Amino acid sequence: MAHIVVLGAGLGGSIMAYELRTSLRSEDTITVITKDPLYHFVPSNPWIAVGWRAREDITLDLAPTMAKKGIAFRPVAAERLHPAENRVELVDGTSVNYDYLVIATGPELAFDEIPGLGPHGGFTQSVCHVDHALAAKEAFDKLLANPGPVIIGAVQGASCFGPAYEFLFILETALRRAKIRDKVPMTYITSEPYIGHLGLDGVGDTKGLLESEMRAKHIKWHISSRVKKVEDGRMTIEEVGDDGAVKAEKELPFAFSMMLPAFRGVKPVRDIEGLSNPRGFTIVDQHQQNPKFKNIFAVGVCVAIPPMGPTPVPCGVPKTGFMIESMVTAVAQNIGNLVRGKEPDQVGTWNAVCLADFGDSGIAFVAQPQIPPRNVNWSSSGKWVHLAKVGFEKYFLRKIKKGTSEPFYERLAMQAMGINKLKAVKKG
Repeated sequence: MAHIVVLGAGLGGSIMAYELRTSLRSEDTITVITKDPLYHFVPSNPWIAVGWRAREDITLDLAPTMAKKGIAFRPVAAERLHPAENRVELVDGTSVNYDYLVIATGPELAFDEIPGLGPHGGFTQSVCHVDHALAAKEAFDKLLANPGPVIIGAVQGASCFGPAYEFLFILETALRRAKIRDKVPMTYITSEPYIGHLGLDGVGDTKGLLESEMRAKHIKWHISSRVKKVEDGRMTIEEVGDDGAVKAEKELPFAFSMMLPAFRGVKPVRDIEGLSNPRGFTIVDQHQQNPKFKNIFAVGVCVAIPPMGPTPVPCGVPKTGFMIESMVTAVAQNIGNLVRGKEPDQVGTWNAVCLADFGDSGIAFVAQPQIPPRNVNWSSSGKWVHLAKVGFEKYFLRKIKKGTSEPFYERLAMQAMGINKLKAVKKG
């Protein structure tokens, strides 16, 4: 009998536990450790921030589902991982031992790396967590009452650009519906070397599609920009040239700002030699297995992935839902192999599929593999993307509630590209 511990219960950790249940032997046991007993659907946070969703619309209590699946559930935050002892120390003073560990913690949000950044004592909002999104909703309500300039974007070192673009356009749609868009100048600030880079060197024509949308909606932008500091109602940025030198420093006023921070690994697994890189992300090989501690695997945003290549301002690589699903499936099968005396042999596909909702339209892209050169390099836009995102939200919340582990993104990708081809045929 083997005991497998999953550390974290977000998008990756929850489905990791469910998929392990189907891949392990009946006598093997699973324990999920999480600091938050409630699952919240992170992709819906931009809707929360403009009042299109409420907290209860996107949160689920994980304990009943875990219990039905025979999975032990510990809603207590981890204090420290002790890999040499096969033990996770919890903040309540207890410990959980394991035979195999899957790290699925997600990231720590590095607001503290820029003075004045973030909702905790800073001056910018976030949509990385449902609590942040609810705080952003309060700031949005103030903007409706007293319109003024808006700054949206992603700071240096950020690796998740999709939600920044999503919120930019969702906010623009919400302002138009409130009939105050004409009173709100909008600016997008990003560390990307060009609009639509996304940390992936673009996918299909994301550059052209996103630039076109921003021009059509009168949104200005600053690329290769580093946020120096944020003060109340004012952001100082540095525009960086291709040679890495600062070209200009600018102070931009704002009445509302949402800036995505850089990520780093969470404290319980940081600074462990052989396990984590300098940013605290977990090092894995092609089997999602740590090279030093062979009984430790990792999935999701906490995984260490090198950047695409040098950029004037640092840009991280995103870990999309499809990529995470492929990691989860590989790990479940590899641990299933190990408990049966076999070697790991499964490799995640690491493809990227994304639906970026704009409130009344959107952009979708498929990158297979995520890192170029690619076999599939496709992007498209239209109202169908918004409808697909709504459908995806309902589907995924139902999936988490039922405790199923069926993959979704690959089917979505094929259907999305099929829709695009069908449109082309009809137009022809």
